[in-house]
Amino acid sequence: MLVLRSISDLATLSGPLFLAIGVFDGVHLGHQAVISTSAKHAKEASGTAVVVTFDPHPVKVLRPDNAPHLLTATQHKIALIRDLGVAHLLVLHFDKAFAATSPEDFVQQLVDGSKPLREICVGHEWSFGKGRAGNLALLKKLGQIHGFNVIGVEAVKVNGEVVSSTAIRQAIEAGDLVKATQMLGREYTILGTVVRGEQLGRKLGFPTANLSAHSEQFPPNGVYVTEARIGGAFYRGVANLGFRPTVSAAKPERLLELHLFDLDREIYGEEMEVRFLRYLRPEQKFADVEALKTQIATDVRQARESLSILP
Repeated sequence: MLVLRSISDLATLSGPLFLAIGVFDGVHLGHQAVISTSAKHAKEASGTAVVVTFDPHPVKVLRPDNAPHLLTATQHKIALIRDLGVAHLLVLHFDKAFAATSPEDFVQQLVDGSKPLREICVGHEWSFGKGRAGNLALLKKLGQIHGFNVIGVEAVKVNGEVVSSTAIRQAIEAGDLVKATQMLGREYTILGTVVRGEQLGRKLGFPTANLSAHSEQFPPNGVYVTEARIGGAFYRGVANLGFRPTVSAAKPERLLELHLFDLDREIYGEEMEVRFLRYLRPEQKFADVEALKTQIATDVRQARESLSILP
């Protein structure tokens, strides 16, 4: 997948261009509908489909104190969009200067950068431009002026509920990973980088990989059966998400630690994508480290037993 970083880069692509535009946090079923509709129309017209998104999430810039926890940070979002078979992705840097761009000027830049622009596809409630003054109605008017088509894709519903990033965040926070999976069209995963920890797990006989997560929305604290993808390899194991009350200091940091079965190499600095297969128990504080070690052994045994019946 070719990743572009400025609107002017669109001129390097063979037209006509079909743009699917959105924040696409989570790349859920609604986002996939926008992207697939644009790709279908581009194929029918022998054009070039381009997904256009923003980094960071606009709310992180406009309302940082009230910004949502991200389902997918940019690295993860790019990987998920690539997995959809997208060949061209434009990631636009979003800052206060960009936020001050009027809807008309933003569209004009897209028109000037494309050779030519044939269609823009968005969600039916998409808003854009300074003060979020742009909407689907204005976009269609601008399309008539500049000679491109506009598609507003209707909301996707699952079990009668509109699929949205907000609904998915709420489901994950509540531990309803089944609902999150249904709305995402895939299992919820967390992407991060393996970092060096305090080596406590190794001392207890259960070495762990500490994940510095790029995503921000976590399920409830507790112990989970998990599967981790590192490169092209998959490793199942058991994970603890939380504050490690038995061994942490007064102001602990929330951590995701994974003990991966059958892993026999160092993975510091590598990217890891984690999916949660089963919830085992809540996080708890033990009387001492020996009691914690005994419980970890029980968790590992239960995880292996549950994995024996999982596909």
